[in-house]
Amino acid sequence: MDSLVIEGCAVATIDGTAAGVITGAGTGAEYESGHLVLAGGRIAAVGPGPAPAVPEARVIDASGCLATPGLIGTHHHLFQGLTRGLAQDSGLVPWLTTLYPLWARLDAGLHGAAARAGLATLALSGCSATADHHYLFPRGGDDLLAAGIGAAGQIGLRLHACRGSLDLGESAGGLPPDSVVGDRDQILAATEQAIDRYHDSSPAAMVRVAVAPSTPFAVTEQLMRESADLARRKGVRLHTHLAETPDDRDLCRERFGRTPAEYLESLGWLGDDVWVAHGVHLDLPDIIKLGRAGTGVAHCPASNARLGAGIAPVPEFIAAGVPVGLGVDGAAANDHGGLAAEMRQSLLAARARRGASALTARQALAVATMGSARCLGRQDEIGSLEVGKQADVALWRVDDLGHAATADPVWALVCGPPARLELLTVAGRTVVAHGELRTADPAALTSDLRAAARALAGRHRVNR
Repeated sequence: MDSLVIEGCAVATIDGTAAGVITGAGTGAEYESGHLVLAGGRIAAVGPGPAPAVPEARVIDASGCLATPGLIGTHHHLFQGLTRGLAQDSGLVPWLTTLYPLWARLDAGLHGAAARAGLATLALSGCSATADHHYLFPRGGDDLLAAGIGAAGQIGLRLHACRGSLDLGESAGGLPPDSVVGDRDQILAATEQAIDRYHDSSPAAMVRVAVAPSTPFAVTEQLMRESADLARRKGVRLHTHLAETPDDRDLCRERFGRTPAEYLESLGWLGDDVWVAHGVHLDLPDIIKLGRAGTGVAHCPASNARLGAGIAPVPEFIAAGVPVGLGVDGAAANDHGGLAAEMRQSLLAARARRGASALTARQALAVATMGSARCLGRQDEIGSLEVGKQADVALWRVDDLGHAATADPVWALVCGPPARLELLTVAGRTVVAHGELRTADPAALTSDLRAAARALAGRHRVNR
């Protein structure tokens, strides 16, 4: 693989300890004018001033730009890109009951179109790796996990494929149609098969698999327990939704006589190999419990706002030592689909809730990079610009009309207008250059997504 030299740009490394860059105990080295050298899929050099001479390297003059680690998403539902703009004024439960009947008609072709478009949107927003929580598997249907993994290979992003599950359908008092609910033994067997087929534990892995029942309230206690046992036997991570709405918190107390974190603990689901989505309605004792266990939280501020779920207590998470990462959530609950915008949203939401010092721009960037890497268990591989780490780099233009008068490039990126992405590399390979996707044709992706959304809506009308 050819060497690449990037020089003349501001550099925000987000190096140091995974916790320190977020808490503010160590914000990571920054260079007003610095360089990066990428070689063999890894970062070979990073520092101030011009780069050292590298024979036969391609050199980029990155004046006017800011280099950061590639952003990392910790929670997404790529299939939901097929159902944007629906149930516009609904909270979580009516939103789900509106959309579940459409999602029940999903197949691999439709999911592939949604996943390619969603991953391309992430790439264009500076995201180099993402977790996709896919919990919907219509009975007798295609291998939808394979469709998402194939899409990530086409677009060129790292994917944590979270093999989800549902085993409480409408007939058992759950929300999902029975047609998308699985048998526990079948779910566990399919999940283990997915791990054996797709999971790569190497530092350079492009695909990893996590075990991810949808939510403790949409699956049985036995499936939650056996999923945890399976994940630990196979050496993979665990993921689920938790305390997204007040109803989740209250239901947990009423049904199980425990707080959400206490219930997770009773199921064997607290640990540093677990991260949960949302955590909006966790009380302080639960937050402390997660922090002591090292259990992470995927913060999805735009989705939480769109569905009226509330504002996650991110400053409290950080103070308690909870690993906090950033997520988009499904495009049907976000409607934007890009990850960079979530940094700004996270900062504004925290400050709206707790005041102007609640979250800094550097903390927001660190949550989107090193904090997310920590949630995924990859803080030693990605999430910062350090020698030996994977060459996942985002280069942002911060000298244009919307940013030119801002002296601090990190503030310009996080809080200014959307910054043009000049370059995104994943393992040193170019995915985006000069604001354009280089691994697929955006026009074709758009056409495929539009056709897939029409097809899904048509199937729903025919089968009503």
